[in-house]
Amino acid sequence: MTPAELRAASRLGGHAFAGAVSRIEQVHQAIAGRAFGPVRHAGAPARLIHDHVSRSVYLAIRSAGSAAGAMFGEVLSPLSAGGQPVSSTPKGNLALSALNAIAGDRLRPDVDPLAIRMAVRAGGYDVDPAARPLTAAFPLATPRLAVFVHGLAETENSWDPRSDGSTSYGERLRAELGYSPVYIRYSTGRHVSDNGQDLAGLLDRLTAAWPAQVEEVLLIGHSMGGLVIRSACHYGQQSSMAWARQVRHVFYLGSPHLGAPLARAAGFAGWALGQVAETKPFVTLVNGSSAGIKDLRYGYLLPDDWAGCDQDRCLRDHRHDAPLLAGANHYAISGTITDDPGSPVGAVVGDLLVPPTSAHGRRGRRQRIPFAADSGRRLGGIHHFSLLNHPAVWVAMRGFLGHTAD
Repeated sequence: MTPAELRAASRLGGHAFAGAVSRIEQVHQAIAGRAFGPVRHAGAPARLIHDHVSRSVYLAIRSAGSAAGAMFGEVLSPLSAGGQPVSSTPKGNLALSALNAIAGDRLRPDVDPLAIRMAVRAGGYDVDPAARPLTAAFPLATPRLAVFVHGLAETENSWDPRSDGSTSYGERLRAELGYSPVYIRYSTGRHVSDNGQDLAGLLDRLTAAWPAQVEEVLLIGHSMGGLVIRSACHYGQQSSMAWARQVRHVFYLGSPHLGAPLARAAGFAGWALGQVAETKPFVTLVNGSSAGIKDLRYGYLLPDDWAGCDQDRCLRDHRHDAPLLAGANHYAISGTITDDPGSPVGAVVGDLLVPPTSAHGRRGRRQRIPFAADSGRRLGGIHHFSLLNHPAVWVAMRGFLGHTAD
C-alpha cells in the first residue's frame, strides 16, 4: 500500500465510523419521537433538552472518529513509503474492486487514491493507451483484439483459471485463433452508462495506438460487463468511432439484459425499510448503495434509463431500447445450477444471480433483446462465476467463432 492509499483508507474508515454513528442517531431520534409523541406540549421542554444534548454528543463522536481516521493515516503513512499499490496483487485488487462496487460513485475527493479508473491492465498495473506503453505491455500484439470486461466487484484477474490447471479464454483465443487478449478494469459502482462512455473512449484510443494494424475486435463481457459493452457500442456507433466498425463478435456471459432479480429484491426491501422511521437509516445498507448496483435491477444502459428517477423510491422499469451494434455477431451464453438447463427449477434460479430469460433478453412478448435465434447457449451445471472460466463455455464460444470463420 502506498502512503496516499494508506491515508485515504484511514480517512475512509473515519467516514464509515461517522456514517454508522449518524445511523444510530437517526434511529435514536425516531424512537425518541415516538416516546415524546403522547405528551406533546407538556413534554416539549424535556424534548428540547433531550434533542440538544443528543445532537451535541453524536456530533462530538462523529467528529472524533473522522479526526482519528485522518490522524491515523498521517502518522502511519511514512511507514508505507515505497510500498506497492494495493491493486498490484490479486487480493488487494479484489478488495479495492469490492469497495468501488459498493461506493464507487460516492468516493469523496479525500479518498481519491482508492477510486478505480477505467484502464487496460497488464501485470497488475494500468497501461497507458499510447503506442510506446502498449508496445512494451503487448510485445506479441496481433491485428485481432479480444477485449475482456469483467462484472460487478470483479477485476481483470477474475478471468484467470482457478487451481485446476485449466487455460483462460484469453490464452485459448491467442493460441487457437490468433487474438491478443486485452483486459479492462473499471469501477463497477458507477452507472453502467458512465462506464460505457469511458469504455468507448478507451477502445478508441487503444485501437488507434495498438502496435499492430487492427483488423478485428472481439468483445467479451461477464455479467455487468456485458451491459457496459452494449452501452459502449451504443456510444461508439453514435460517435462513428472506428473501433465500433471493427467489432465482429460480442459475447455476453450471464449478462442481466433485463435485470437481476436479487438487485430488484434489494430495491424493494430498501423501499419497505424506508416506510418506517426507525428502519429508514438502514435503507442504503439493503438496497445497494452504488449507482451501478441499482442499474442491475432492470439492465439500464443509458442515462435516459435512470435520468429524473430516484432509484431508491421509483422501482418501476424505465429501460429504453438500445439496439445491438450493427455489423457484429452477438452471442448470449447463460448457465443454470441444475444439470438440465431446460428444467423448471433452472429457468427460475438460473445461475443463482441471473435467470436465463434475462441473460438471453427474452421475457414475454414486450421485453426482448433482438439476439439471433441461433446465437445463444444455455448450459447446465454452471453457476454465475463459473462462466468466467469453464470448458463448456469455451466449447460454445469456439463453436460460434469456428462457424463464422467457415
